[in-house]
This record gives sequence, structure tokens and C-alpha cells, in this order.
Amino acid sequence: MIDVILDTETTGLSVKDGHRIVEIGCIELDNLIPTKKQFHCYLNPERKVSEKALEVHGYTDDFLSTKKKFKEIAEEFLKFIKGKKLIIHNAEFDLSHLNNELALVGKEKIDKKNVVDTLVLARNKFPGSSISLDALCKRYRIDNSKRTQHTALIDCELLSKVYINLIDQKEPTLDFQQVINQDKSGLELKKNNFYNKKIIYPTPEEIESHKKYLKTNIKKNFFN
Repeated sequence: MIDVILDTETTGLSVKDGHRIVEIGCIELDNLIPTKKQFHCYLNPERKVSEKALEVHGYTDDFLSTKKKFKEIAEEFLKFIKGKKLIIHNAEFDLSHLNNELALVGKEKIDKKNVVDTLVLARNKFPGSSISLDALCKRYRIDNSKRTQHTALIDCELLSKVYINLIDQKEPTLDFQQVINQDKSGLELKKNNFYNKKIIYPTPEEIESHKKYLKTNIKKNFFN
């Protein structure tokens, strides 16, 4: 199962007020294990950043003015997320902005059925509790000390750890069918970093010695 943890930063809250995306971050997970594949870009929103948004992410108009526009990265972004499940915290916000950007360049919108909203997962699991990303990091003892401001990639890294905890998957799962297929193809399993314990079987002499030990100690404990 291939998932993509996704986060955006914007010039403001609502697309109805003309706000645009200034950063997109994506991290790929394969069976809940981060791969080396990432998608990240800063964007020129072609408008000013609101004061409140600037306080959140710190991206100034001058900094963003030299970056690519969404239309220049749209194809690359869509190729990266194609056929993958998107994991987003407060998906309604990010999707509204992403689909607005896609509509502006004549691209098909992202279907909600391909999205998992971790905000909804957290709300169902901890009703009445704080379910912000910071609150969930604290609950699951995830170090978020480097999150001094909201940045897409850092938030994706934290969300990937939160997501694993939210679905009660403490350890990444191994795809055993993949192991079998790799073994059949002649690849060495050790190259895939799979964990195996060596089984050591007792010798006939050790078995006989163990039987004598048990016989002697049973008599000593129960008949003396």
C-alpha cells in the first residue's frame, strides 16, 4: 500500500477570499515506512501573504516572488500523487486550496474518496480532546521541537508518525508476499533489511540431559 502524507501552506484561510498556496510538501510511505520519494516546492501565489499567515509560516512576499507558479509544477505534483492514498490533517482545508489551484489551470480535481483525514480519525478516537497536530504529537510523545513554525515537510514528517499511532499500527508492517517474491527471484533477503531470528535446535544429547534434569528435580520437589 502506497500512501502520501500531504500538507500545504497558504496566503490565508479561504479560497473564497482569493487565497493561494505558497508551499506543498509530500512524503511517500510504502506499507507505512517512509521511502526516499518526496515532493516539495515553494510557490509564487501571485498575491500578498496575509499577516496572520505570515505569523504561521514566515514566508514573505519577497521570498515567494522568485518561486515557480502552480501551473509550472501541476503536472509533476499530479504525477507524484497519482494512484496513491493521501493522508492529510484537516483535509477539507488543504483540498479546497489544492482543488482551487487545479481548477485555475484546467486540471481535474482531487477526489475525496482517495483521502484519509487524520483530523477525523483523531476526533473519533479522542472525542472532546484537542486534536491539533501539536496536541497529537504530545499525546503520542512525538518530538515536535523543530516545529517552531508551520512548514509543509516538517508537518508531513510529524503527521506520518501521528498517523501510524492513530491507526494503532505501532510498528511498520512487513509485506511477506513481497519477501516471498523477492526470495523466488534470487535476491538476498538481507539486502531488504528484514529482521530474522536464527533458530537453534538442541542436539540429541542436550535433549536427553534435559529429560534427566527434569526427572531428578521433579522427584526432589514432590517426593522429599
